[in-house]
Amino acid sequence: MHLISASKSLFKHSNDPYKNVTLSVIVPVYNEQEVLQQFHSTVLNILEALPCLCEIIYVNDGSQDDSWTLLQSLSSTEVNIVRINLSRNFGKEAAMTAGLDNAQGQAVILLDADLQDPPELIPKMLAKWQQGYDVVNMKRTQRHGESTFKKLSAHWYYRLLSFLSDVPIEKDVGDFRLLSRRVIEQIKNLPERTRYMKGIMAWPGFSQATITFERPERAAGETKWSFFQLIGLGLSGITSFSVKPLKLATWLGAGISFSTFIFGIFLLFKTLVFGNDVAGYPSMMLVQLFLGGIQLIAIGLLGEYVGRIYIESKARPIYIVMDNYSSKASISEQSHG
Repeated sequence: MHLISASKSLFKHSNDPYKNVTLSVIVPVYNEQEVLQQFHSTVLNILEALPCLCEIIYVNDGSQDDSWTLLQSLSSTEVNIVRINLSRNFGKEAAMTAGLDNAQGQAVILLDADLQDPPELIPKMLAKWQQGYDVVNMKRTQRHGESTFKKLSAHWYYRLLSFLSDVPIEKDVGDFRLLSRRVIEQIKNLPERTRYMKGIMAWPGFSQATITFERPERAAGETKWSFFQLIGLGLSGITSFSVKPLKLATWLGAGISFSTFIFGIFLLFKTLVFGNDVAGYPSMMLVQLFLGGIQLIAIGLLGEYVGRIYIESKARPIYIVMDNYSSKASISEQSHG
């Protein structure tokens, strides 16, 4: 069982107390200048009340507004603040990977900067971790402030992903979750560069618990995800953790071929018995368009997998860090509580 209080005793006997950080909170940031100050104050109030050593890791993912300038001004007397500035926008999956690579905590929580992931739930997540769970999934029961279309599409996507995936992926669980140190170490050993973090964080397995919550509206600003980016992320999730789409394409082709064979026998029998009627042009075109569409979908699906092989073969880094520094609180102030 994990013991949060043990961090205090470790802290007193260590030359570098941040080797004994209990909790790391990773926050990917992309153009979030409207909400950063409010987010930082909210999270600090919660972390400073915990009886353990904590750090916040802000990963600036190539923001084009003043987010990085604001991040440099954030401070705390009791929580270590780490700021990582990526050289450009690599995407949220890469930003989360950078955070995981730099986290020192025995437990790690991923948190969005828009306050749609309630920081107030952090103590409950830590309590589950103390009970021995390595992964604490945060399941959304309501998604306030989102359109009906987005809610329905997200609902059915998670169920489709769960059905197709070769790895058990909890439905309606986003990136907001807690991971233990041994889960983090397994994730860091994964070599893939085209990353779908929801699947990657589910892949190691280990003991898991789930906490349900209602997701509030954004505190400020607008979502940075466009419709087509969400579609791309969805395809990435399906093709990264399952080959079932390829198998479905194979079975679909086999089914159409078998149906065509049966239909051919039927036409032969009909011609021999009743004679040969002139086939209608519209029906022929519909069949050709249908088969052509199936073929293009199968080729496109195959292209998705081949494209992933191509990207992986180049072995480029997932992200590039331009600046990385932290402001550590003093030992006397860190031993509060």
